[in-house]
Amino acid sequence: MKLGIQIGYWGLGLTREDQLEIVLEAERLGYDSVWAAEAYGSDAATILGYFAGQTSTIRIGSGIFQIPARSAAMTAMTAATLDNLSDGRFILGIGSSGPQVAEGWHGQRFAKQLQRTREYVAVVRKALSRERLEFHGETLQLPLPDGPGKALKLTIAPVQERIPIYVAAIGPKNTELVGEIADGVLPMMFSPEHADVALESLHAGIERAGRARDDVKVCPSTTFHIGEDPGGAAEGMMRGAAALYIGGMGSRERNFYNAAVTRYGFGDNAREVQDLFLDGKKLEAMAAVSPEVLDAINLFGSREHVTERLRAHRDAGVDTIIATPAAVTKDARIHQLRELAQALADV
Repeated sequence: MKLGIQIGYWGLGLTREDQLEIVLEAERLGYDSVWAAEAYGSDAATILGYFAGQTSTIRIGSGIFQIPARSAAMTAMTAATLDNLSDGRFILGIGSSGPQVAEGWHGQRFAKQLQRTREYVAVVRKALSRERLEFHGETLQLPLPDGPGKALKLTIAPVQERIPIYVAAIGPKNTELVGEIADGVLPMMFSPEHADVALESLHAGIERAGRARDDVKVCPSTTFHIGEDPGGAAEGMMRGAAALYIGGMGSRERNFYNAAVTRYGFGDNAREVQDLFLDGKKLEAMAAVSPEVLDAINLFGSREHVTERLRAHRDAGVDTIIATPAAVTKDARIHQLRELAQALADV
């Protein structure tokens, strides 16, 4: 099992020099990959280009590029460019985002997500293979049939023969689709003790497509803190993130993260957190996240406890843990990266 570091969103208190120093230390410690995220602030591609030119061994991954933000062809262009800048170290992570961002920020309808993702991945693969881009699907038509468009071919070649495509998925249907078409799954709210629930649909998709289990890498994201937690700062960050996703990342009727925690058996707590958050009681929602939920979806506690949880991830079939330090300063984040690397060495 490998480690990755999630840089997250840019500009939240750390300078670019701080971020680069963190990434270089992760590379020195043997972390396999570094990931950048995007929502409606910094974009991930620019940050990954910056890291590509400053590193030599650590892989760079988009965690994630938003499907509604880019055409499939633009994603292929960006992937090929980043693969060249990194000398073949790029991992393409993509995902649907959510209806608020897709429709409110990008002006794209959040509809037919399974078919849209299937066709998007197919077009990206076709473009990266440098075939002439002709595709006639339900959600994508290339070229458009009633205009002057031409079937064009990507003018640069990626370094890798096949850039791996990982898809962010958490719901059963999306996760099953990943098993059919992608090289890896990027789940959030992953609990290794409930891997049978979280990965059942992934294995079904793999089997349906006639693939081997090793064809699809399991790379969950988690937040972590090892050791003492003065003032409960790290726990507060984890509670804040849990309350936001379980409570506020969607509506009462449609929240993928709430549904995932519910499938793990924490439905009563998920409902309580959501009710408080959507009623505007965000601090109360944070406080309501149960210790069991907090422990299930994070790595938090003593080195011994975190090492035990890492073993649980390994035994659940996790290939890479993409970890975010629950720390604010550069030095604290670097310290946590060192602690996690040592904990993994003890597994």
